[in-house]
Order: sequence, then C-alpha cells, then structure tokens
Amino acid sequence: MTPQSDEDEVWRQIVASFNETAENASGEQPWPDRENVTEERDAGDGSPGDAAPGDGARDAEETGREQPSAPAADDDHYIPPPPPPLPQGDLLSRLSWLALFGGPAYLLLAALLDWPMDGWIVFTAVSAFIAGFVILVVRMGDGPPADSGWDDGAVV
Repeated sequence: MTPQSDEDEVWRQIVASFNETAENASGEQPWPDRENVTEERDAGDGSPGDAAPGDGARDAEETGREQPSAPAADDDHYIPPPPPPLPQGDLLSRLSWLALFGGPAYLLLAALLDWPMDGWIVFTAVSAFIAGFVILVVRMGDGPPADSGWDDGAVV
C-alpha cells in the first residue's frame, strides 16, 4: 500500500462515519462534576422572568410551598491582591504634567466660555504645553538603568 491509498482509506472512513452519533463517554469526563449541567430547578435567580414551563416557580405556586434556593456564596473565585500605591513623583514632573494638560485645557475653556484671550495668555498656555512636553520627554530616558552593569541580559 502506498501512503496515498492509506490516506484515501482514512478519508473514506471519516466520510462514512459523518452522520453517526458519538458514543456515550460519561465515564471519562474532562471537567469537574460540579460543572455538569443538571435539570435542577435552581437555574434562575428567582425573578418572575426566569420561570420557564415546569420550573420551580410554577411548581411552588401549585404546591403552595417554596423550593430551596441555591447557595449564594461561591468560594472558588479569584480575589486579586490590592494594587500597589501610585508613585508620587517629584515636583518638576508634577508641574510638567500640569503644564502639559493645563495649557490646552485653559485655552479650551477660554474658547468655550468666552474668556478674554489676550496674546500673552495664549503665548503662556502654548509655551507651558510645549515646555511640559519637552521636560517629560527629556526626563523619560532611553538608556539602561545605571545599576544594571555591563551585561543586563534579557530585559522584559
């Protein structure tokens, strides 16, 4: 047999078994039993919109007693640790951020609220924006840290 004929035989088997149903493999489930869907009556949260035909809400009305509800607490969820505090930054960087956003913000508010916009006010706002941007870019730094040594390996 050639590899081509083996391949053709495999394809014929696949096509022949296309409409067959899968075997019942309930003995080996790849997920925990608690995630299996059962036909219990606790699927909804108890609101009238969740009641389906044959649901616990209709059965409770017929029998006159309430069905027990599912446990509300789930202890298997992830609770992340609290985030670290934000860095405070030094005075120069805080002033740079203020100038970067404050200059255009003032010009926008002055235009919207009809505040007087003399030449020196516009110049100051634009200069503050440019100075804040330049200071932040210059202080950003693009080299390796000073304490990294001659070979800092892979930097992630």
